Amino acid sequence: MPAIARAAAAPALDDLFGFVRVVELGAFAKAARELGVPTSTLSRAVGRLEAAMGVRLLHRTTRQLRVTEEGDELHRRVAPALLALRDAVRDVEQREAVPRGRLRVTAPTDIAQTFVADLLGDFTRAFPEVQLDIVATQRVVDLVAEGFDVALRAGVLRDSSLIVRRLGDMEGWLCASPDYLARHGTPRSPSEVAAHELVLFRPTRGRMRWELRVAGSRATTLDVHGRIACDDYSVVRAALVAGAGLGILPGPVAARDVAEGRLVQVLGARTGILGALHLVYPSSRHVPAKVSAFRDFVVARFASYCAPAVPHRRRTR
Repeated sequence: MPAIARAAAAPALDDLFGFVRVVELGAFAKAARELGVPTSTLSRAVGRLEAAMGVRLLHRTTRQLRVTEEGDELHRRVAPALLALRDAVRDVEQREAVPRGRLRVTAPTDIAQTFVADLLGDFTRAFPEVQLDIVATQRVVDLVAEGFDVALRAGVLRDSSLIVRRLGDMEGWLCASPDYLARHGTPRSPSEVAAHELVLFRPTRGRMRWELRVAGSRATTLDVHGRIACDDYSVVRAALVAGAGLGILPGPVAARDVAEGRLVQVLGARTGILGALHLVYPSSRHVPAKVSAFRDFVVARFASYCAPAVPHRRRTR
C-alpha cells in the first residue's frame, strides 16, 4: 500500500493547496507571491503536510526543489479536486456579488396590490436576473419555515429573531373617485365631509372618529357614519375607485390611483398616522445580494410616498 494511503491525519485544505502551487510553479517563492503569503508560511504548510502524512514530499535545497515519488502521487491525486474546489468558491463569490435568483416576498393584500405592485416593473428592470415571487396574504407568515426571503408588515410587530427595517409612518389620505365627486360635489372644507357617503375602515357599529388636517389649517375632528364598512384596505380602495363615497387610505395604498387619476385626494386632507410599514428578513449576517437590492429599492420607493423614518433595526416576528 502506498505511504500516502496510510496517512492517519487529514491535512488542512490550505496546506494542500499551498503544496500543489509549489509543485506546479516549481518554487516556494513564486507560489508565495501568487498566494500573497510569506515564503516561510508556505514552507511551514508543506512541513505540516509531511509531518501529518509521515513522508517527505519535497527535497529542498537553497538552489533546487525536487518532488519525491510520494509528493508526485499526492499532487496527481489532489490537484484536480482542489482546483475545482477553488473555482467553485470563486464562482459562488462572483455570483453573489450580483443580485440574482428567486426572491420570495410576502406582504399584506392591500400593500401587495398597490405599493408592491407599483414597484415590481421598475425593480425587475433594474435587476433583470432576479425572479420575484410575491405572496399577498393577511396571515403573518413564518419566513424561515415557509421559505420566504423578505416580508412587508404593517402596524405593531411582535418580538422575535427577525431583522426589521422600519420604512416609515403611513398617513391616511382622504380620497374619492372623480365620478363620485362629479355626482355629489367636492367638499369645500373638512366640516362638509361628514355629509357625504363614506366608506369606513373597521368602524364600531358604523361609526368612527376622523381627524382631518388640511395644509394651513388646524385639524378638524369629525364623528362620521358610513353605510359601507370594510376590514381590509384593499376593499376600501376598490369601493372608492368604484365611486362608493369618500374614504381614508394609507398613502402608499392610494398613491398610484391618485397619480393616475382613479382617485382624488380630497382637499389634500390627511389624517394622523395609521401605522408604520416595516420590511423584515431572517438574518443580518451574509444578507444575499437579491435581498439587499430589494430592501434598498423599497426604502427609496417608500420615501417618495411618505416622509422616511430614521432607519433602525430591532427584533420582530
